[in-house]
Amino acid sequence: MRKKREMQILLIILLTVALICGCSTKEEQNNEQKVEGVEIEEDTDTYRFVDVLGNEYEAELLDIPPITQNLTRIEDQDGKKFYLGEDGEIASRLGIDVSEYQPEVDWQQVKDYGVDFVIVRLGYRGYGEAGKLVEDSMFRSHVEGALAAGLDVGVYFFSQAVDKEEAEEEAQFVLERIRDYDIKGPVVYDTEEIKNDTARTDDLDGKAFTDHCITFCDAVKAAGYETMIYANMKWMAFTLDLTRLTDYEKWYADYEPLPQCPYEISMWQYTETGQVPGIDGNVDMNLWFL
Repeated sequence: MRKKREMQILLIILLTVALICGCSTKEEQNNEQKVEGVEIEEDTDTYRFVDVLGNEYEAELLDIPPITQNLTRIEDQDGKKFYLGEDGEIASRLGIDVSEYQPEVDWQQVKDYGVDFVIVRLGYRGYGEAGKLVEDSMFRSHVEGALAAGLDVGVYFFSQAVDKEEAEEEAQFVLERIRDYDIKGPVVYDTEEIKNDTARTDDLDGKAFTDHCITFCDAVKAAGYETMIYANMKWMAFTLDLTRLTDYEKWYADYEPLPQCPYEISMWQYTETGQVPGIDGNVDMNLWFL
């Protein structure tokens, strides 16, 4: 009888140990929440990502609106990505962005391939001390050709503003040049980290870059146009103050298989090496979520 009781006690101990180990394993598995494309540390309020060179980063997860798309519903068909809604229907638009680096474009071929919209570089501010505003040499040709083919058109401006006055000047430079066109797509403000060169914005901090985004976008919105801010994950994580930019849509650049951004985005630039009939060489391709 005593031996039987000892066996019962031993069995209870073994079951208890197994239960504790099982819970521990489950806790370890759940400690790290992995959404396709976004890796979030639940207990530490951080997330991890890689840049275009494969460098790994960890950043604080901000208390701002999260990404709303179910990234597992992004499909790829021969380089053309699309997003499926809950009803299984396509809930996205396919687009490209072009500049003078794509000098010859057969816009009808582009449209026939399935491209819905194009974002054309309108211009840029030079890196030098003078910071001269320059219109992209193909801006007008690209806009007119795309519109004639029935594509929706937006524009972007590459900024090198060093203060809010220059950001306002950039906005007015853009508005003066789009008023004669039927611009239905977004007017985008593009600030970036400048690598392998000296830029007039090298000494700016995140507050200044964020101020310039707000100044430009508010001027564009006041003129009646849709606006967006272009940025990659590193720029969002460590430079822009996203807590001040929740009222502005984001055009997010990330060449990983799925977006790594944990925050709300409107458009995803998913490759810089796209191949589209009617365009010689590579072209940036974009997915606009509806």
